[in-house]
Amino acid sequence: MNEKKNYTYHLIAIFTVGVWGLTFISTKVLIANGLSPKEIFLLRFLIAYIGIWFISPRKLFANNWKDELWLLLGGITGGSVYFLTENMALGITLATNVAFIVCTAPLLTTIFSLMIYKKEKATRTLIGGSLMALVGVAMVVYNGSFVLKISPLGDFLTLLAALSWAFYSLIMKKMTGRYNTIFITRKIFFYGILTILPVFLFQPWQADLSLLMEPSVLLNLLFLGVLASLVCFAVWNVVLKNLGTVRASNYIYLNPLFTLVGSAVLLDEHLTIIALIGAGCIMGGVYIAGRK
Repeated sequence: MNEKKNYTYHLIAIFTVGVWGLTFISTKVLIANGLSPKEIFLLRFLIAYIGIWFISPRKLFANNWKDELWLLLGGITGGSVYFLTENMALGITLATNVAFIVCTAPLLTTIFSLMIYKKEKATRTLIGGSLMALVGVAMVVYNGSFVLKISPLGDFLTLLAALSWAFYSLIMKKMTGRYNTIFITRKIFFYGILTILPVFLFQPWQADLSLLMEPSVLLNLLFLGVLASLVCFAVWNVVLKNLGTVRASNYIYLNPLFTLVGSAVLLDEHLTIIALIGAGCIMGGVYIAGRK
């Protein structure tokens, strides 16, 4: 029975990362319609925050100020800082650089988890599977057209985004054993919104609000807010709790694979044999790393 339940969490992890992989396409559509990345993030988290109040416990604060501070850090690392640094990097360095460096987040999570939690062990299968998946990510991201352009600031911001997500995963590991998952997720949305607002003091809102009524914009915002944020953030926290931070984080390697497939189907983007081989490496690496 436990094995079947464990199998279910693996499937949920794949579904969640699959949805997150498609968010790049939705974001691309929204930017093409005139919304900026920070405006998209704010709307996305607002929709999720409003929605989660219908199912969340009416508890307003954590049991103590230290836990409340951890939840604030969760909202910053998994929300405002992660999305802000990633989107800023996209405007400075190559998108391929961003996609690849962000996918070092599982590796960073593993390293930090091994340093902090003595119960976590670095097995050969875990290390080998992670490295195999990372090689596959490189093949998928560059998709047969390798262009390396070093941009210190852009690449640093992307690495900061990866570090931010790694810390978010560790914070969730700490919090999921203490509070209801939906409560934690609601607090992450709240603090994500709260900490992105100061950015608008320096770069005011510019998009025309009438854009929000256009079908393509509204549908993509609902996809990002309801499915990719409200549903996926909540179930991802459950996955982290049940599979463990290291094993769950390895599924992030699948992110560019879903983006690749989605781009090929929805945007008619070119697919190469190198990318397909890379996809095989990712799937094989994630499977190996996830084995006990």
